[in-house]
Amino acid sequence: MCADRHRVLCNPFHIKQKDESNTSTELTDEPDFRSRDLRIKTTLRELLIYAVFLINLCILTFGQVSTDMYFHTKVMSRLFLESFISGGDITFRSLRTVDDIWKYLEGPLLENLYWNDRFPKKSLDENESFIYFENVLLGVPRIRQVKVTNTSCSVHGSFAFEMECYDAYLTLKEDTASFGPMNSTAWIYSPPSSVVDIHWGWVSTYSGGGFYLDLEKAKEKNADKIRTLRSNRWLTRGSRAVFIDFSVYNSNINLFCVVRLVAELPATGGVLTSWQFYSVKLLRYVSSVDYVLALCEVVFCLFIIAFGFQECVELYQKRCSYFIEFWNCLELILIVMSVVAISFNVYRTSEVHTLLESLQENPQKYPDFHFLAFWQTQYNNMIAVNVFICWVKVFKYINFNKTMNTLTSTLSHCAKDVIGFAVMFFIIFFAYAQLAYLLFGSQVENFSTFKNCVFTQFRIILGDINFNEIEHSNRILGPIYFTTFVFFVFFILLNMFLAIINDTYSEVKLDQSIQNAEFEVTDFIKKACGKALVKLNFRKKLQGRTTDCNHEAGEGITLNTVQIGTTNQVETEEHFTAFGTESNTDITREEREEEQIMGWDLERQKERVLNSTHLDKGEEFMSLYVPRQEYQQLAEHVSLLQKRIDALTFMNNRILVRLNSFEGINKLATEDNWDTDVEDCS
Repeated sequence: MCADRHRVLCNPFHIKQKDESNTSTELTDEPDFRSRDLRIKTTLRELLIYAVFLINLCILTFGQVSTDMYFHTKVMSRLFLESFISGGDITFRSLRTVDDIWKYLEGPLLENLYWNDRFPKKSLDENESFIYFENVLLGVPRIRQVKVTNTSCSVHGSFAFEMECYDAYLTLKEDTASFGPMNSTAWIYSPPSSVVDIHWGWVSTYSGGGFYLDLEKAKEKNADKIRTLRSNRWLTRGSRAVFIDFSVYNSNINLFCVVRLVAELPATGGVLTSWQFYSVKLLRYVSSVDYVLALCEVVFCLFIIAFGFQECVELYQKRCSYFIEFWNCLELILIVMSVVAISFNVYRTSEVHTLLESLQENPQKYPDFHFLAFWQTQYNNMIAVNVFICWVKVFKYINFNKTMNTLTSTLSHCAKDVIGFAVMFFIIFFAYAQLAYLLFGSQVENFSTFKNCVFTQFRIILGDINFNEIEHSNRILGPIYFTTFVFFVFFILLNMFLAIINDTYSEVKLDQSIQNAEFEVTDFIKKACGKALVKLNFRKKLQGRTTDCNHEAGEGITLNTVQIGTTNQVETEEHFTAFGTESNTDITREEREEEQIMGWDLERQKERVLNSTHLDKGEEFMSLYVPRQEYQQLAEHVSLLQKRIDALTFMNNRILVRLNSFEGINKLATEDNWDTDVEDCS
């Protein structure tokens, strides 16, 4: 008997199970709250797992880059791009003629590649070269050129006496015939090592083949080789580009710097220079930090496998409907890019070791690190896009909040309007781009190509433009183009776009004020914390009642204990707290003001109806007309009242159930001696 009473006293909600079964018809909304709580718990758990994945990815990606890469690139580029040719003020950036190219090869290039004579009180082996005393030259540099045939273009009949014609570079027009002494690869054509070995220059895209000369470790021998090339006219009218490739390694910071200097010789004459400096980390696992990153790579692979398996299951279940949802497509792109990045990481690691082994066997060989450096850069770009997608995907897990959901809801609601506007915008935008290209393309650099015209017009929208160049190029049509473009695109189209976004944003905010949020995580967290605090407070109150049970034997809390109008606010709050419910005190000041305004509106409507009895039917109909804005306000008020009524109904049902449970406790407690029961239960 005591055991039963002990179970009841220690679990005051024991009778609640029986009562809830009897009042299940009254609490029809509780399963919805439970399912909502379950969805919130699932979302929070997924968000926590994804946060671990995102943190691991950020550690992995940002651990592969450092500020040393920038400074390494800056030092090497300053050395080879800003060194002056002896007896002049020409640098690699300012090369103008073929003669300037030869002077650069014989002067600044060799001086900066070989620092053997700069070491004070120390002589190095002829096979060693340390640039800036810290960067070892790997293997030997390579000088390469590509040419076109002398029949690559047609000559007008008026100038038929000019028999030779050299067109701009194209792979189909490339000259592969041997010339000169034909005693080495400098005079004999060599095909590209791979199909993807290409270079994107200012004028054209060049293949990886051509005529090349590998230099040596000794500076004097290289000077003789370059003089031999110049004396035998290695560069001709058909030459279209000269490439200088070499690689260095700095062991202090574990970085490779792969350098390519390009001097293009367009068909117009002159020289256009460009360059590439790739400071990359090809040797991954050297220090203790690298092994920590290796552990992050393993964790990343496990995450990708788990995500991939999950998406495969979902794809199998949904079939083609899987691709309808935006987040599924984003997840699929993330997984595919991650798998490609992992595969390249494995390939890069093995290829670097193979290349270094072959370089150790033959130090007089040119090591083609440019291929690895290029794809390492593409790998970094892929990882950067991957991180960006991962951060965007965070919105998938935080859309449960109305504030967080505003952005995605606004974009999804205005998608059709934006697409329609984009069609109209780009028709006008590209029309102006073609106009600018035809008017200013031959004189203004910013409009020299159609691509430059497009980006220049975006700059005009942002206010970055040199109007004097446009006006100088065409004094009549230049100002007309600029004025009309700014008026139609900036003042009209851009403001139309902002109006679409603003209107959709207002509609979304209105819908959110009327409808309930899909997930109320903040309410869920407050509810969980409130339950924990209520349980602690309830145990203390129960112990207090047990201690004073000799004075209040047989007395309990019944339905008559709580009377409307007989208890003050503090006592009511204590009752709500004791029963594990929350009083309706979370009404904000704004909501009270809305209710007050709603009451005033209803009073005005009442007065309007009463005063309209003397009007005729037509006037009565017009007096009962409600404007749209006023109707929306009334709809909001009705929705707010409905929320309050539902909340009060559910709360009252819970109060009744728990009051009935306390009545059951009192009945059991008064059957025997209260004092004996309290001692046994303690």
